[in-house]
Amino acid sequence: MIQDFVGDVSVDIKEQEWLKVERWMSKSPLYITSERSVKEAGERMLEHQVDCLPVVDEQGHPIGAMTLHEVFRLMTEGNAEQPLFPNHMIEQPVIHSNDSLLEIGSRPCGCFSVVNDKGELVGTLSRQEMEKAFRHHIESWNQKRHASEALSVILETAYEGIAVVDEHATILEFNEAYSRFTGIPREDAIGKHVQEVIDNTNLHNTVKTGMTERGVIQYINGEAMIVHRIPIWREDRVVGAIGMLIFEGVGEVYRIYEKLQRNVPEPKSEKTGIAAPRQDDKLMSLDQIIGKSASISIIKQLVRRVSKTDATILIAGESGTGKELFAQSIHQLSGRSTGPFVSVNCGAVPDQLFESELFGYEAGAFTGASREGKPGKFELAQNGTLFLDEIAEMPLLMQTKLLRVLQEKEAERVGGTKKYNINTRIIAATNRNLKDMVEAGQFRKDLYYRIQVIELTVPPLRERPEDIPLLLSHYMKEICQKYRLPLKTMTKDAMAALSHRRWEGNVRELINVLEKLLILVEGDSIDVKHLSLLGEDQVNVPTTSQGKGPDGLTENVKEQEKQLIEKVLKESGGNKTKAADKLGIHRTTLYQKIKKYQLDV
Repeated sequence: MIQDFVGDVSVDIKEQEWLKVERWMSKSPLYITSERSVKEAGERMLEHQVDCLPVVDEQGHPIGAMTLHEVFRLMTEGNAEQPLFPNHMIEQPVIHSNDSLLEIGSRPCGCFSVVNDKGELVGTLSRQEMEKAFRHHIESWNQKRHASEALSVILETAYEGIAVVDEHATILEFNEAYSRFTGIPREDAIGKHVQEVIDNTNLHNTVKTGMTERGVIQYINGEAMIVHRIPIWREDRVVGAIGMLIFEGVGEVYRIYEKLQRNVPEPKSEKTGIAAPRQDDKLMSLDQIIGKSASISIIKQLVRRVSKTDATILIAGESGTGKELFAQSIHQLSGRSTGPFVSVNCGAVPDQLFESELFGYEAGAFTGASREGKPGKFELAQNGTLFLDEIAEMPLLMQTKLLRVLQEKEAERVGGTKKYNINTRIIAATNRNLKDMVEAGQFRKDLYYRIQVIELTVPPLRERPEDIPLLLSHYMKEICQKYRLPLKTMTKDAMAALSHRRWEGNVRELINVLEKLLILVEGDSIDVKHLSLLGEDQVNVPTTSQGKGPDGLTENVKEQEKQLIEKVLKESGGNKTKAADKLGIHRTTLYQKIKKYQLDV
C-alpha cells in the first residue's frame, strides 16, 4: 500500500530529510548486553512494557533481540540465570540512520535496530513509527497538492506580474499579467534563463545571494517599475526566487503618497513672534514633473531617497531645467512638508540688502527701515525649507556670513543683539560650475563643501528628447486653459520638428515657444508650416517628405525593418532567441516589434 501511494514520486522525495530513518526512530533505545541473564531481560521488558529488546555486544553492536515469549519459555525451563546466548535470540534486521523509509517500508519486520556509521546501536524503529511517518507524508502531500492548485489560480488571476525562477535562475512560472506587460507568451518564457526574458532583472543574483529586495526600481521596456525580489529558502539553501511587479509604473505609488502629504493638516505657528507663512498649495510634487526618460527617472529616484534626510542639497543644471521644481518636490516629500517653503533668488538681491534679506533687521536698524522691523528668510523658513536659487551670485562677504550661520545653527538680525536658533533645511541651486568658481577664488571652498553634501544634476532638455512630446502635450493644455483658447492639437511632423530643436532655454523656452504658437496659429492644429512664425533662426525643421512618425522612423525605414525581421525569423526557423541575437536586440524588443508589425510567426 505504501509503495502504491509513493508510485512515481518516490524518486523525487527519496532524498528529502523528513523521510530519513533518524527523523522517526526512537533515539534513546532500550537494550540489554549479552552478558546479562534471561531473568534480567524479562524484568527490563516488564518494567518498560515492551515485548522485544535488542541485545548488544561489548562494543555496542546489535547481535539480535530477545522477545518476551522467549524469556518466559527459558524461565519455565529453569534457565532464568543463564546469560543471553545467540541461540535464545531472534534475528532483528539492522538498518542505517541515514536510510530512507521508502527503502525499508516493504520489509516484513515489526522492529528494526538502527546503527550509525560505526555499527553502534543508536535507535530503534517500530512499524507504528513508520506508519506515523507515512501518514504525515500523505497529509503533507495532500496539502501541497491543494496549495499548488491554489497557487496556480493566484498566479493567473493576480493583477501583479509574477515570475518564479529556480536556483539556476530558470523561469518556472510566468503569469498572464507579466506576459501581457512584456509581450512574451508564457510558454516561451518558461524554461528560459530569466535574463533572456526580463529586462534589467536581478533575480539571477537573488538566488545567488539569498537577499530580499522590496520596493526597488527596475527599468522594464524603458519604464521605471517597482518590484519585489524574494528568495525561496528550503532548509538552509536558496532553491529559487519570486519576482513581482507591484505597480505598472512608479508614478502610481508616489501619486498616492504625495496626495497623502498634501492632505496633512496645516501646522500651527511656532512661538517665535512671527506668523508662519501658509504652505503654498501650488508647490510642485515630484509626480507633476513631466518626463519618463531614463535620466529623469534616475534623478526622481535620487530625490525620493535624499528627501528622507535633512542633508543640505545642491541642485545643478542649466537655466530653465526646473531646478526649483525639484527643490519643491524634495520639500513636499520630506518630514518638513508641513512647514514653509521659502525661496530666495540670490541673483536678484542687491549686495547691500543681502544680510537683512536673509537674517532680517530690527526697527530703526538703518535709514528707511520699517518701524516694526522685518523677519529674514531664515526666520520665515523656520521648521521648513529655504531654497537659495542662483547661489553662485552671492557676494563673497555674504558667503562668509552664510557659512557661519550654517555651522552654528543660529543667526542675528541686522541691528539686533539677540541671536535666534535656526531649524531650517537648505537647498541651493546654480546654473554655473561652482568647482571652477572655487578654483578661480570666486566662491568659498568651505561653503561649497557645506552646501554640496548631496548634489543633483538636472539634465538639459536636449539630452532627453523622448520627454519633449510629453512636455508639449502637457503644456499645450495648460497654456490653452491659461489664455482661454480652444484646445489645439499638433501634427506628428510638427512634433518631430520640435523634438529635434536644441532648446537652449530648456523647458522655459519650450513653454515660451508654445505660447507663441498657440496664440498666433488661428486653426485648431499646429503644423510644420506654422513653425516659421518662430523665425528661421529659431527652429530646425527636419525633412518630412518621407513622413516621420512619433517614433522618429520614416515609413520607408519601418518597411525595411519589418522585412529584415521577417527574413531573420525565417533564417532562424522561427526561433525568437536566435533571431533576437542575430538582430542584436533583446527578446522583449523583438516581441514588441512582431506585435507592432503584426507579423505571422
